[in-house]
Amino acid sequence: MTAKPDHLTFDITGMTCAACSARVEKVLSRQPGVDKASVNLALERADISGSELDSEGLAKAIGKAGFGAILRRTDFAAARLADAERDAARRAEERQTLLRLVISALLTLPIVIGMLPMMTGLGDPWIGAGWQAILTTGVMLASGTRFWREALGALRGGSANMAVLVSLGTGVAYVWSLWVMTAPTLGLGAHHANGMASHLHFEAAAMVLTLVMLGKYLEARAKSGAAGALRALGKLQPDTAEKVVDATGKTEKVGIESLAIGDRIIIRPGTRVPADGRILEGRSSLDEAMVTGESLPVAREPGDMVVTGTTNADGVLTVEVTAAGDDTRLARMTRLVEEAQTGQAPVQKLVDRISAVFVPIILVIAAVTFAGWLIAGYGVEPAMVAAVAVLVIACPCALGLATPTALVAGTGAAARAGILIRDIETLERATSIHAVAFDKTGTLTRGEPEITDILPADGVAPSQLIALAASIEVASEHPLARAVIRRAEHDGLTVPKADGIRAVPGMGLKGTVEGTMIRVGSRAFLMTEAVNIPVEDDAQAAGTLAHVARDDRWIGALRLADELREDAASTIAELTEADIKTVMLTGDNEPTARDIATRIGLSDFRAGLKPDDKLKAIREISQQTNGHAAFVGDGLNDAPALAAADLGIAMAGGTDAAREAADITLMRPDLRLVAASLDVAGKTRRTIRSNLVWALIYNLVGVPLAAFGILPPVFAGAAMAFSSVSVVTNSALMARWRPRFERG
Repeated sequence: MTAKPDHLTFDITGMTCAACSARVEKVLSRQPGVDKASVNLALERADISGSELDSEGLAKAIGKAGFGAILRRTDFAAARLADAERDAARRAEERQTLLRLVISALLTLPIVIGMLPMMTGLGDPWIGAGWQAILTTGVMLASGTRFWREALGALRGGSANMAVLVSLGTGVAYVWSLWVMTAPTLGLGAHHANGMASHLHFEAAAMVLTLVMLGKYLEARAKSGAAGALRALGKLQPDTAEKVVDATGKTEKVGIESLAIGDRIIIRPGTRVPADGRILEGRSSLDEAMVTGESLPVAREPGDMVVTGTTNADGVLTVEVTAAGDDTRLARMTRLVEEAQTGQAPVQKLVDRISAVFVPIILVIAAVTFAGWLIAGYGVEPAMVAAVAVLVIACPCALGLATPTALVAGTGAAARAGILIRDIETLERATSIHAVAFDKTGTLTRGEPEITDILPADGVAPSQLIALAASIEVASEHPLARAVIRRAEHDGLTVPKADGIRAVPGMGLKGTVEGTMIRVGSRAFLMTEAVNIPVEDDAQAAGTLAHVARDDRWIGALRLADELREDAASTIAELTEADIKTVMLTGDNEPTARDIATRIGLSDFRAGLKPDDKLKAIREISQQTNGHAAFVGDGLNDAPALAAADLGIAMAGGTDAAREAADITLMRPDLRLVAASLDVAGKTRRTIRSNLVWALIYNLVGVPLAAFGILPPVFAGAAMAFSSVSVVTNSALMARWRPRFERG
């Protein structure tokens, strides 16, 4: 038997407001085996975690609540097909909404024009009661049926939503008008000689439905734009790959779902990389902008890694697959963005609890309004008009969309810039950081030593010193040895061949070059080899000295140091300007640490730290800031500190352990993204709060105005539609966010 899963994701159809999403979440939370259910209105998704989850049972429960449920498949190929089908279905729904809107607008326009004299107090309507009824009936069929269907589904599920309010409000106005028009003998409406009823409200029903449908269409377009980053990530994955199928180099086109680790694939100019891999043959430039945020093409050669979704610019590459399908960097990145977008902020949980009881409260207010007007002696019609206005303006769409649309837009914008935010809790914590601690090697520095000083003995050329050192270092995998070799290659030096190379662990190497003994290593190594070194090492200088001797004579030294990242100083300056304390934590010696700190403007650093010392240091900083400390690192030894920090930020190119332990992952090695990640988190939270204020103002101001007859149903419908559109549009503006250094 197949084990039941502990996590499921459903696409939910039929949700129209916060009351809907709250209802689905409540229903799911009550199901057997469910520990947590999170429903996102903007993405129309439900994420469920628990133990031995029954997908069929959960789908049935959602159906009984009045909504549709489509299970997301975990199989890579099936999931891609399902994603395409969902996108097609959503586009079809958007087109259908537009069609309903157009039909309703065309039918409503003659009513509005015909009612202008009466609405402006200039005379009788230009349109008769019969035509009003016919045109409004068309609007009810075009747009009203959508809300009736959604309302009936919600009521069957034991809940009330926005569709219930719209259906009740417009339905009452329509039925009332039909009754007045067809039963004049009952005295329910005064009539003019031309048979035109003066107390008909067909125009209110038609205009409210048209305006609400306009709001739904604009809302769908805005939500679609806010979620654009996630769709864009999904489209980066090509459908096919050119796979090498035999030793002769023959290739064939295959679906990417069939790729496996170790396969060889050909990537031609202008095509996207279908899987993560290592270049075996060829050189080219790759456009990695959509995956890493790097704006310029990056040169790649044999031995370099390529990432799924990047575009090959010119050369033909032969690549060995190292990860495919759900295991690629792009797939992990997409999952992280999805997880962040489906989370819930603490304030949203409060909003959902309010929304769950909001519609019933509004129904009570509408009933009280109706009764109050009757008791006050104003008659049935004024009471009905005020009650309808309350029902129409109170739709909680804006309240329900305030948080998820801002969250989708903010995390999507961050992802486009190369910032992956793990979840909504991370977003909350990132807005209140008071201190940022940096690892040195690979974070503030490039993580690759470079020759910073060449110190040749008298009569020895610098190029000769480097060439002789490189001839011996070629046998070593040590980072310092690779730095010497890179410098020789960069300078175009001819490196002589060495024989009999032997390593002295922790000390250096020696070998024979053209009949002479060459030694490269520390001062202690050369002294044990009876080589006299006429100069003293500068203990206060940053970096490491590699001494070089030919036979028994010292011929010079090379100083090697880990070079700073170009953006280190500007990042520290930006954080300092934002009143955020910065500190460097490193296992390097104090002179090197002091030199780095001085050059980038750091006033606080701690040197000679082991991994457990870094852990203690970050905990101490966290205590000093009352739980508002972040740590930025990249290495395996940084994982404990990343996990212990209130906010862990992992650098691009870091170890898997570092990325797994971090809350935020920077997809490109740009330190400026540290400040940018805090900036986007703050802007997203501010957008959420402004959305909630905007939505609450509409309801707090609009409902009393409607109840007291100041706001007629037509204007109430326009205000309700505008409230949803304004909230979603405000969130969509968040999608335009870019890091400060990219704004010019």
